[in-house]
Amino acid sequence: TMDDQELGFKAGDVIEVVDATNKEWWWGRVLDSEGWFPASFVRLRVNQDEPMEEYLAHLDGASEGGGASMGGPLGPGLPCKEQMRANVINEIMSTERDYIKHLKDICEGYIKQCRKRTDMFTEEQLRTIFGNIDELYRFQKKFLKALEKKFNKDHPHLSEIGSCFLEHQTNFQIYSEYCNNHPNACVQLSKLMKIKKYVFFFEACRLLQKMIDISLDGFLLTPVQKICKYPLQLAELLKYTNPQHRDYKDVEAALNAMKNVARLINERKRRLENIDKIAQWQSSIEDWEGEDILSRSSDLIFSGDLTKISQPQAKGQQRMFFLFDHQLVFCKKDLLRRDILYYKGRLDMDQMQVVDVEDGKDKDFNVSVKNALKLCSPGGEEVHLLCAKKPEQKQRWLRAFADEREQVQHDLETGFTITEVQKKQAMLNASKSHPTGKPKGEFHLFSVTRPYYDFLLRQKHPTLPTSLPQQQVIMLAEPKRKTSNFWHNIGRLTPFKK
Repeated sequence: TMDDQELGFKAGDVIEVVDATNKEWWWGRVLDSEGWFPASFVRLRVNQDEPMEEYLAHLDGASEGGGASMGGPLGPGLPCKEQMRANVINEIMSTERDYIKHLKDICEGYIKQCRKRTDMFTEEQLRTIFGNIDELYRFQKKFLKALEKKFNKDHPHLSEIGSCFLEHQTNFQIYSEYCNNHPNACVQLSKLMKIKKYVFFFEACRLLQKMIDISLDGFLLTPVQKICKYPLQLAELLKYTNPQHRDYKDVEAALNAMKNVARLINERKRRLENIDKIAQWQSSIEDWEGEDILSRSSDLIFSGDLTKISQPQAKGQQRMFFLFDHQLVFCKKDLLRRDILYYKGRLDMDQMQVVDVEDGKDKDFNVSVKNALKLCSPGGEEVHLLCAKKPEQKQRWLRAFADEREQVQHDLETGFTITEVQKKQAMLNASKSHPTGKPKGEFHLFSVTRPYYDFLLRQKHPTLPTSLPQQQVIMLAEPKRKTSNFWHNIGRLTPFKK
């Protein structure tokens, strides 16, 4: 623990959840202790079939068995490592069955009842609150069926479940949509929960389905937690799997696959968060022409000053360049107000080849150049000469152009797209925040919304811990990754002023 009001606990403890209103920190009780604990550090035991006393006794028995030395047997006739592998396999199977029951309860206990009340909910509201959880439910049923086929009930340690994860790894990407929508679900739900009839309705749904006493937002958090638990479980399984075991290579590959899934979900979440910032950036540019930047792009790769030389005049112009996926936008700075930018054009990067130019006289433009590169169309009809001030800046641009092509290819391979609805919403949000179409005063990119701020003001427990359990719940599932250049690149251009 990092704070006096935090609850200390160890792996295997059963925590009674007293208050789960906040999405990151819950108030809970372990024996005689009470306090805040990070919701993402625990697994919800939903719809327990066994009485709590039996579950505690089961844990006590497991912890007593855990004291055996690594060399001795832990179970009847099994060496420690094999017994530990059996425990991990049983845990994976148990959590999957619990999770299926949990998803079923949400679909049948909440969604089905909500759809009957057209006077209370629109389809759009239900889509926002529950996302694609019905799709998750259908997929997880298939996945559990595949696991059950590979599960050896009599000898769990012999089970070969790694292949199941490999066969279904692309299907897990549907969690991306759910995780991206989850913050919107929380906001929508918090609005409804301010109205008494919705509080009573959701509670009636829970009681009718005989679900445990946790609020709906607590249940809706579980899929977000679930997708980040898979790499943790597979890492544990790999640890207790002998390299000679038939399942070893598949488990190893499955661990990498599920880490990649979590990484992809995180990347998609970052890209979706960026589109609002890009829409706001566009609204700050004077004299914008043509289609919206979001019609083809969703990420800023790099930006900076370059001298642009175009045919036939071969006259150099100082411009500010913004390299997005698929296109390069260039603007002119206001002579007096350097924070004002005027749109001057764009280049289609799908139709351009990047050529490194040696220092000296350029044949095409008949001018002497230094730290230059060219953007050429395949047939050579269109050629643009760009010059940086320093050699290292030129190299950085060459790397950025290579990164842009890699990202476009990666998006193609992973099927990453931003829907028309998401694009329109981002542009609408940008126009709402700047009714005249331009920012008024400073343009802040770093504001943080606090959907639970009202809860914090009225909560009855001591104040929430100031420490953060982690940046995002999904970050549990992946190693540290290179930080995005988006904030740095676009942040240097602020503030934009009228």
